[in-house]
Amino acid sequence: MQPIPDYALSVAEQLRSMTEAGTLRADKAQMEVADHLDRILQDMKQRKPAAKKSALGWMFAQKRKPLQPGRGLYVHGSVGRGKTMLMDLFFKLAPVEKKRRAHFHEFMADVHSRIHAHRMKLKNGETRQADPVPPVAAALREEAELLCFDEFTVTDIADAMILARLFTELFARGCTLVATSNVEPGNLYRDGLNRGLFLPFIELLKRHVDVTTLDSPTDYRMEKLESLPVYVAPLSPDVGRLMDLAWKRVTEGRPEAAAEIDMKGRVIPVPRSVGRAARFSFAELCERPLGASDYLEIARRYDVVFIDHIPHLGPAKRNETKRFIILVDALYDAAVRLFASAEAMPEELLTEKKGTEGFEFDRTVSRLFEMRSADYLALHKAQRGQL
Repeated sequence: MQPIPDYALSVAEQLRSMTEAGTLRADKAQMEVADHLDRILQDMKQRKPAAKKSALGWMFAQKRKPLQPGRGLYVHGSVGRGKTMLMDLFFKLAPVEKKRRAHFHEFMADVHSRIHAHRMKLKNGETRQADPVPPVAAALREEAELLCFDEFTVTDIADAMILARLFTELFARGCTLVATSNVEPGNLYRDGLNRGLFLPFIELLKRHVDVTTLDSPTDYRMEKLESLPVYVAPLSPDVGRLMDLAWKRVTEGRPEAAAEIDMKGRVIPVPRSVGRAARFSFAELCERPLGASDYLEIARRYDVVFIDHIPHLGPAKRNETKRFIILVDALYDAAVRLFASAEAMPEELLTEKKGTEGFEFDRTVSRLFEMRSADYLALHKAQRGQL
């Protein structure tokens, strides 16, 4: 990581510099959250241990002073208000070596994997520690004293049941938590199964973090999306660059990873995913034996879907054409935001209109055009709620 210049040692100063440079619009609500984040940065600077005169002296100092977690922050608000941008600035400035930033679901998947590994050790007689949570929390804390989560949301009962115990251990070990979310803490895991068992985590969270709202009146992400080309043709290097630009803006430059969707004994590979955005090639979606249930599950899991390299369709690609029709129907009915690159504009994709496919493809053409409209973007925002 590049060293940060002295003039940019606060989130607020970074925002002011970006505003003065014309790359950011002045936003009072964002500045208020920046002040909260700068309070954490200042606390971290004061909490940094003095230079070690000797390993032994430092050890005794640690024994005299029990670990205390710094007070963290939980920022909630609607999508597109700048929460991720502020988290980016804060994380880069945080003056600690051991820090971790992750999408919350990715973090919890890691936690469950570690718990499973510990239970296997117990089964194999490699440990006598029956409860996996303390050693897992200890390992996590050893790797990071600052945890930053994007899109903090709890939907899985397995996550809900473990959070209070896990974070009791993490906070006891001096871990600081900073998180962004679309919902306030009191609405986490709302209407979830056995929610009463989850409520202690909400109270624990409120004891260790300040809660603030980022309620900027402007949805910056929607402004960016409205300016992006959502269907580009014909295929060319320039089209590829436009798709990459749109992907970078939608994902806000966050690291991508491959994922899998479990379909009761088989999986749908998702080659590129970031949060609730996924990117596929046409071949990966329509040249494989996928059906309506698969496309419906993709539409349920992801708010934004990218499809690269849609070819000309026709009698020689009858199965692919049928799948493409079903795919577009699934995405359209779920108000998924679609970005696509293709050999031709929608009305020219089908080279020969024959039989049922020719008739049904007229509907596909109509939907592809509608999915590019401002009305569809507004519908997407209303129904999906996040990107």
